This record gives sequence, C-alpha cells and structure tokens, in this order.
Amino acid sequence: MPLTASRALVRQTERWFVRRGVPQMIARYEFRRHVLPRMVPYLALVAFVDIAWFGSLAAGAGGRSHELIGLAAVVAGIAAWPLLTAWSRRIPRLSLVTAWTLLAGYAVLLAAVPLTALKAGWSVAGFSYYLLVAVSATAGGYLVVTYGLLPLLRSAVRHAIDDMRNSLRLQGRALPMLLFVTLFFFFTGELWQAMQRLGWDRVGWVLLLFAAVTILASAGRLRDEIGRVEQDLRPERLSHACKRTPLSTVDMADVAPDGPLAPVRLTNGQVTNLLVILATRQLVQAAVVGLGLCGFFVLLGVLVVTRDTAEQWIGADPVMLGPVPLVLLKNATVIAGFGSMYFAVNSMIDGEQRHQFFAPILDEVERILAVHAVYLTVRDVVLPNAPAARGRPVGSELPTQPAAPDQPS
Repeated sequence: MPLTASRALVRQTERWFVRRGVPQMIARYEFRRHVLPRMVPYLALVAFVDIAWFGSLAAGAGGRSHELIGLAAVVAGIAAWPLLTAWSRRIPRLSLVTAWTLLAGYAVLLAAVPLTALKAGWSVAGFSYYLLVAVSATAGGYLVVTYGLLPLLRSAVRHAIDDMRNSLRLQGRALPMLLFVTLFFFFTGELWQAMQRLGWDRVGWVLLLFAAVTILASAGRLRDEIGRVEQDLRPERLSHACKRTPLSTVDMADVAPDGPLAPVRLTNGQVTNLLVILATRQLVQAAVVGLGLCGFFVLLGVLVVTRDTAEQWIGADPVMLGPVPLVLLKNATVIAGFGSMYFAVNSMIDGEQRHQFFAPILDEVERILAVHAVYLTVRDVVLPNAPAARGRPVGSELPTQPAAPDQPS
C-alpha cells in the first residue's frame, strides 16, 4: 500500500522537533523560513523597550518616570508575545524584502536609542556599553532560536526535577565513587586557607571554570558518541520511536517496505544541536550530583570540623554563619564543583558509569534520529518536488500520491 500523508503532518512533526529542542532536524532549515519568524516575538519585545526608552529620552523624562515607562514597555511586549508568536507560526516563509525590512528597522531602532542618549548627556562609554549589550542580546536571541535553547532549558528543568525525585538512587550510585576521589581534599589545610581568602564572587568563577572544562572535555567525546550512535531503522524500531509524536499514525510498513531505512547523514548544524542536548543533559545531571556532594560535605563539616579545628586550619578566627563556619560552605561548594566535573567526564568513559548514567541520554538521541528518518521519508512523499535535505544520501524513492493544496511546510 503506498505511503500517504499530509503537509499538516509534516508541519506538526517540525513543531515537535522545535519543542524537543532540535529545530535543526527540520529539513532545509533556513534563516528566513524557520529562524527569523520565530525571532519576531523576541525582536518585538526589544523594540517595545527601545521605543519607550527612545521616547522618554526625547521627552526628557528621568528618574521615576523613566522607570515607569520602561516597565510599561516590558509589560506591553510580554502581553503582545502570544499574539506575535501565533502570527509567526502562520508564516511559512518571510519574503526577502520583508526580512530585510524587518532587520533594517530593528537595526535602526538599536542605533536610535544610544544616539539620542548621547544628545541627552550620555558618555561615549555608556554609548559603547549599550551597543555591546544590544548586539549581544540579539546574537543570544539568534542562538536561542537556532538551536532551540528555550525548549532545552525547559527539558533541563524537567530532568533536574526528575533527578531530584530519584535523588537517593542517583546519589547512592554516584557518591561512593566521588567520595573516593574528593574526600582527601576536604581535610587539606591549604585548601581551607585558600577558601578563607576567596570571596563568593571568585568561588563563582571557579565553578564556571569547572563547567567550562566539563564542556570542553565532553565536546570531543560527545561528537564521537554521536558518530557511534546505532541508527536502528527497522519498522518495529521506527514504530516504537514515533510513539507520542505526530508520526504515530503513520504505518511503518509503508515507510520502510523493503526493510530498514538507510541511515541519514547529519549536517554540521544537526550534529551541533545534538551535542547541545547531550551537554545540557550531562551538566544538569552533574549539577544534581554536585548538590548532593555539597550537602554531604557540609554535614560532614558540621559533625567533624569544630570552630577550634577550623581556626587551626585557616590560621584565624573563622567567620561563623550560625553554627557553621563560612569557610566550610565555600570549601564544600568548590569540592562539589570539582566532583561534578569528574562525574560528568567519567560517566562517558567508565563502562559501569556509562551504562548507569550516560546510556539513557544516548537513547533519547537514537529516538530523535529515528523520528528524523521517518520525517524525511514522509516529507519526500508529501513534497516530491522539494529539494532534498542537505546531507541526506540519495535513497530509494517511495510511491507518492498528490496531496491536497496547502501552505508550503
């Protein structure tokens, strides 16, 4: 029986990719077709704030009035967000003229505010700082939309809550190994002395350094893992992967009538999108383990490290936060950060740790790749004359059936 599907099904599957945080899996993912329309609500919010700021500067408003105008602009932008989002979803593609007009108007807005502020008495440093913030915010919005970072953030929060619910199981598996590595450092007097001299701002920078090392160390490893992910594209596997997706209604026997589908070669953007998913999940899991490790060392310090012991180790009277020396909290935080970094990297290398902590993350990637393969096959049937997705090898053609007139996907 020939495979039949509708363009609406293709669009629903593309929205599923966006909700999963993998928009790059959409075939022929383009700036005008997919990125810019979804950026419209964000750009409009920035424009509302800029217009209000521009108006208050031009009118000479200041102090409390300036703050109220800015707050009203933010509220107006947030109120308009749902309408703009619904509007952007109905636009399959912005024309070249519309796209350039939208971007040019946005650029003029970004430049008009600081130029007006210069006339109102702003310094050149303030002008430069505003432009840097505006450009960074725009670039950040582009990255958020291009790689689906907001859905990934929601997914990360959901996974963190699940990990916290299963915290006893997770900590029971991870803590014994981490304590074997970190317990010695807790009783090192030099570390206590160093923590005594560090402010909380520098402790935060140390944690960011650990996170950066974790990402850098994981990047190459994760790329190798994606290359080794098994793409089991048999009909029964495809049917299982497409459950609870828009493609669940498709008969996989029609999708793959001649046996397993050929694996799909990924583009650089798609590989990067999958790397972001893996890295985010790794960092969230490591953060939950780090919280447990930090709590353990705080409890151990309360039981073992008295005020006299802390004074002897740091060479001064410790600052107390209730019954707990403040340096104990810094020490536990830094050791937990180091332990989290070690856990994230070791869970991809050690065989047992990999099976317990990393394999479930790879299972999600395998599911996305299976849905992606079915989506491309269905898209070839619905849009037989559409250009092939970049990076996809030429495969066998399926019988097609004309679809009802509809908007392009």
